[in-house]
Amino acid sequence: MDGLDAMETVRAADGIIHDVGAAWMLDPATPERGKRAGYDNPFAFYFAGRGGVLGDVDAGVVSAAMGWFPAPVVRLFWDEGVAVAGAREAARRYAATCVEWGRDHIGDAGGERLCELAGRVVDAAEGSGLPLFCGWRAEPLADDVPGRTAQLVHVLREWRGALHLVATTAAGLAPLEAVLAGSNEDRARFLGWRGDLPDCSALKGRRAEAEETTDRLAAAVYERALSPAERAEFVELIRAVGAAALG
Repeated sequence: MDGLDAMETVRAADGIIHDVGAAWMLDPATPERGKRAGYDNPFAFYFAGRGGVLGDVDAGVVSAAMGWFPAPVVRLFWDEGVAVAGAREAARRYAATCVEWGRDHIGDAGGERLCELAGRVVDAAEGSGLPLFCGWRAEPLADDVPGRTAQLVHVLREWRGALHLVATTAAGLAPLEAVLAGSNEDRARFLGWRGDLPDCSALKGRRAEAEETTDRLAAAVYERALSPAERAEFVELIRAVGAAALG
């Protein structure tokens, strides 16, 4: 590639970033590491660990920042998780599992160069309205390349997720509506929604609008953070990480 425009970068890289981040969080090794860190319940580890960067807050704040989960589910597992060692320590222990996963699955794919480019994207992002992303952006990074790469991919994933939450809200979609308009009921059940679920098929247009807004917001950051040649390089390096981590 000689160069990519910003929207091409979004469409080529963001799906891989999402999938690599999901692979870490859903890997059976992650809750096992959480158990060794004191969290017998993997859901408590997830909510306290991922949301712990927000600090000692009420579960309602975490629910607002995460967006897609039922508020009672967030409260149940957040309260259980922070009871172990507090919010910020939960985040530190959760980040440690990300670093270990990167060492196990990413290796030198991407290398120092990806860390440099990804770091520039992260630094260029405007944080207003994106508290969970800002919390993770402020966390210290590992010294080694595999661990640092995994962390930066996670931060980029939190960035995209936070932008999408802003975009779906702007489109007039409640979290459950956004989930159901974008996928089938299985996704909503996976996220913890129970009982009879509404038919949100009429909201698919709003969901598409939100996706377009998310892409546009992300593209603006790629535009100012990286040159066209650097964007092409970034995509190639993200693809290398995806190949290493996802097989």
